[in-house]
Order: sequence, then structure tokens, then C-alpha cells
Amino acid sequence: MTRGIHGEKLLATKESPKLPSSDIARLESAIIKYDKWIECLLNVEADTLEDLIFLMVKLLNDYKLYIDLELIFDSPNDFLYRQKGQLKLDNTVIEEFLPIFSNKCIEKVFGKTASTISAQVPVFSSMYFQSSLANPIVGGGMTIKSKKQDFSISRKIFLKSSHSPDFKSEEAKVITTHLGYVMAELKTNLDKTMFQEASATAHDIKLAVTGAKYFLLCDFLDMKPISTTTTDIDEILILRKAKRINSNVRASFSTYSGRQNARQSYYNYLCQNPYSVDMMTRFIEHLLNSMSNEELIEKNVLEIGYF
Repeated sequence: MTRGIHGEKLLATKESPKLPSSDIARLESAIIKYDKWIECLLNVEADTLEDLIFLMVKLLNDYKLYIDLELIFDSPNDFLYRQKGQLKLDNTVIEEFLPIFSNKCIEKVFGKTASTISAQVPVFSSMYFQSSLANPIVGGGMTIKSKKQDFSISRKIFLKSSHSPDFKSEEAKVITTHLGYVMAELKTNLDKTMFQEASATAHDIKLAVTGAKYFLLCDFLDMKPISTTTTDIDEILILRKAKRINSNVRASFSTYSGRQNARQSYYNYLCQNPYSVDMMTRFIEHLLNSMSNEELIEKNVLEIGYF
């Protein structure tokens, strides 16, 4: 079966020659749980959007707790915990969840959409022409830059350039890309450096597509809050409404004995700070508002005095 980005990371970890042999069976169990989780996400139904969000966020929290605690934290070996940043076992959960979640919610309100809702789709960033009078390349040497986004709602677009007005095939260059209209960068722990990088990315995106929306989503906050008003970031959402565990506490997690001693407190921390239904609802509302084509009525505008 075809698996998403998180499922592929589970498979890659299981096949890694560096994985301790005693963890192989645990990865095999995780893959089974992953397949069941995806099946539940795809098949979940609800009468209202509110109920749908609640059910899907519960599925996310249950599965993420299993990955964070039972698979990684409880491993008798230190490989999974120490290498989780490189293995991307934990931070790809939300990356795979968000497109499925968003698509289900959008379909609930608007029905099927022609947009592409996905993770890691290269979206248009900029265009330039690699040609000169001395080097007249076909189509002016039209070249585009694209960048993969953690989450995007985009539309496929076809670009054609030619020095010939009738676009003769041998004299034209055709490029297919995606225009990103809503994008989100996903971080587990948001620090100041990540914030600054996201600010630059948001600026570039809105130069390319002026009507684009850019959101920064994180699980935990690892910095003092900074206003987004001077940036092109539309909003930062802290999905678990919590700060990251202090570094002096995390230091003991690098060994199995340290993790076992701290297991109850870590379990409590995860359970007390689940993915927030409120934050997930807010994100979906942003998506729905971006897709709503609200026609302004002159009478209403004159009554309220602004538009």
C-alpha cells in the first residue's frame, strides 16, 4: 500500500541498519497502528463540522501519544529518542495528519475541491529568464524556483513562454507548477531562529502570489512571543498551547533509566497538553475563510460604513 510521509519514515527506520534489533518488532507494531490510524482518519464521519474536528483531533492525540511515549520514550535503547530529530518519526505525524484533516473538513462544508491539499508539494516561488542577446534560449530560458511546503492548498498551473506569438512547440517552453494559496510551516518546538526564517519565507511567498496566506504552526513554544504585525506571517498557532519542557529536564531523557524515572511526569505533560480542538478549529476556519468568495453588497457596505 502507498503510505504518506510519516508512514514512509516508519518504514525507513525499520529498515535502518542502525536500528537496534530489539526495536524492530516495536517498529513493526507501529506500522500496523499507523495503517489503522490512517484508515480511521479516512473513514471518520460526523453530522457536523464541529463533531468531525473533535473526532479527528482525538484520533490524532491518541496516535501521537503512542508514538511519543510507547514507541520512542519507552524504548529500552537510546537510538529512537536520541535520533528522533533525524528520523522524523514524531514531527511527521502532524504533517501527514493535516492534509487529511483539512480535506475532510473542507469537503464537509464545500464538497469536493479542485485544489491540491497536501504536504511537501513544490509550490511556485519565483520566475526568471536565463537568456541574453548572445544566448537566445527557447522560450527566453524561462526558469522557475519552487519550494516544498509542509502544508499547502494549491492549484496546478501551466506556464508557456515563447518568442513566437503562436507558441510553436519547437520554439516554446512549457513548465508545470503549483500556485500556493494557503501554506503552513510546521514546527515541533518554535524558537526565535525558526520564527525569523518563517518570516522571510512568508515574505517570498506573498511576493509570488499576492493573495496567499501563510501560517506558522507549532506544537510547543520555545521562545518569548513576538508580534507578527511587522511580518508577512498571517498567524502563529500553538497547537498544544504549551511551552517546551525545560532543557535541564530533557537532558535526563537521553538514557533509558532517565526516561523511566521521568515517565509519569512526561506522560502527564503530554496528556495535559494535547492538540487543542480550539486551535485546530481556528486553523480550519482560516482555510474556509480563504476559500469563501464573499460578494460585497453595496447596501450592506453603506450601512456598516466599511469594507
